[in-house]
Amino acid sequence: MYLALLLLALTAAGWPVTPPTVVHPWAPPATPYGPGHRGIDLAAPPGTPVRAAATGRVTFVGTVAGQGVLTITLPGTAAPPLRTTYEPVRALVTEGADVTAGQVVATTTESPSHCPSGCLHWGLLRGRTYLNPLLLLHRAAPSRLLPVAGVPEPE
Repeated sequence: MYLALLLLALTAAGWPVTPPTVVHPWAPPATPYGPGHRGIDLAAPPGTPVRAAATGRVTFVGTVAGQGVLTITLPGTAAPPLRTTYEPVRALVTEGADVTAGQVVATTTESPSHCPSGCLHWGLLRGRTYLNPLLLLHRAAPSRLLPVAGVPEPE
């Protein structure tokens, strides 16, 4: 229920696929090599366009464990910088390319999966630490000045 409310509060801007439907939530492992889900799975049948969730530089395009993987490193996110990962995909960009948030960077591919109609695994890392990729979507509400009653105006 909490995850559903969180997702309703977020906008589609920044999601790698639209419409964004989470089919498997982030479930971090208790230990570095323990069981868990180190990202989220978004419903995405093969051939779905994948957009960069944030502006960055493509730092890896290749195959890992038989699946196409794309990694984008996000500048200005401290050290070590944040990295987003997308799989299984066929990359439409090359290593070293600069990409902007919302740019189509890949398409999903067919892969054996726990998602019946296919999905995109979207990950977020800082160094070797996996983080919840939904953190990229959190946007603070704009500041608003409220009227002040009972305070004299400056002269």
